Amino acid sequence: MRALLNLTAETAARYLENLEERSVAPSPEALVGLTELDEPLPELPMAAESVLETLDRIGSPATVGMAGRRYFGFVIGGSLPAALAANWLAGAWDQCPGLFAASPIGTKLEEVCLGWLLDVLKLPAGSGGAYVTGATVANFTALAAARHTVLARAGWDVEADGLFGAPPITVVVGDEAHPSLIKALGMLGLGRSRVLRVPVDSQGRMLATALPPLKGPAIVCMQAGNVNTGAFDPAVEICERAHLSGAWAHVDGAFGLWAAASPQYVHLVAGVADADSWATDAHKWLNVPYDSGLAFVRDAAALKKAMSLTAAYLPQGRHREPSQYTPELSRRARGVEIWAALKSLGRTGLADLIERNCRFARRFAAALQQGGCEILNEMGLNQVLVSFGDAARTLQVIERVQCDGTCWCGPTDWQGRTAMRISVSSWATRDEDVERSVTAILRAAAV
Repeated sequence: MRALLNLTAETAARYLENLEERSVAPSPEALVGLTELDEPLPELPMAAESVLETLDRIGSPATVGMAGRRYFGFVIGGSLPAALAANWLAGAWDQCPGLFAASPIGTKLEEVCLGWLLDVLKLPAGSGGAYVTGATVANFTALAAARHTVLARAGWDVEADGLFGAPPITVVVGDEAHPSLIKALGMLGLGRSRVLRVPVDSQGRMLATALPPLKGPAIVCMQAGNVNTGAFDPAVEICERAHLSGAWAHVDGAFGLWAAASPQYVHLVAGVADADSWATDAHKWLNVPYDSGLAFVRDAAALKKAMSLTAAYLPQGRHREPSQYTPELSRRARGVEIWAALKSLGRTGLADLIERNCRFARRFAAALQQGGCEILNEMGLNQVLVSFGDAARTLQVIERVQCDGTCWCGPTDWQGRTAMRISVSSWATRDEDVERSVTAILRAAAV
């Protein structure tokens, strides 16, 4: 085992070291090489070293360089060194932190991190928390608590009696709500199409004045960080209007919630802490390995009631039992690498990470605009929307950028415009990476 793990460490280190020399996108030859995996299940065992060699030989070239310094797609961060190392150790531990009895260390690290996260994200102390796969399940988890609460106020026990015959719940979202939020609402039985959509402004911010009158059970979902522009819904006004109507206020803050960790950008989350629940990703701006999402609920008891699990053979101790707050019982110990990331960065390091990425985004916007490109969004956070002309030309330039391989940026459609989206989210990105990427983008646009 020791020799195999040492070989694995050497293989992984070589992969990371070679990222700067290769295209961010995999080559056509690497993609063709994936066909070698199309084989029947082997009849005989294979040595673990040979399995690793095959995986590295076929798989490593076919990866997208998300762990590198010039990946700017889909708001995806890299993995901090301490977080990656902790992830490896947690894999060796092979812990299932659903119960304290099953994993004292996994449970303890989640308890500690919950306090740290509420502190750094400026959320109410004592809120409940859940460690999940990503923002989709984080939204699902938080909104399950919302569903429980608004129906309980109407005298209905949704966990016991389901939605058949339950009082209808009014759900309000902004017109540019992220698809993951809509998916979560669908999974909860609240409907994807029956939601009430509120108009947004030119940056995708919900217009608080356009919120409809609310009666009976209701949930209002707002956004902290539009996935295209980085803009924030006006949380102060929305929370006030929602709570005056007795509605639950939820925040989808997949990446934008982390602005709270920065003295320079904390003003963007004004009023966000007034909400009742929040969802975010750790694998975005905290830069931990995939997958890692977080749900927070002001009323920890509501989260526990929505997610509670009872079974005679599962011991419940005096410690916080994580299985009472998450959809899953069996899951990996995500709190290990979250703890490692926060421990290694500290408060000032996390703030610097956020502010450095935002500075890089502003540099992208300024340099590309100076080069003749059109910047479509206000530069408030780490997102840049770039147009190179009409839709066909913009898509053509994006394809050239991706084929060039210096960096990777993806396409998006936003308020009737086709654009290239640059998301600066990685701890590893440096000034020279931005300059090199700007040069490559302008080169692609000049053809």
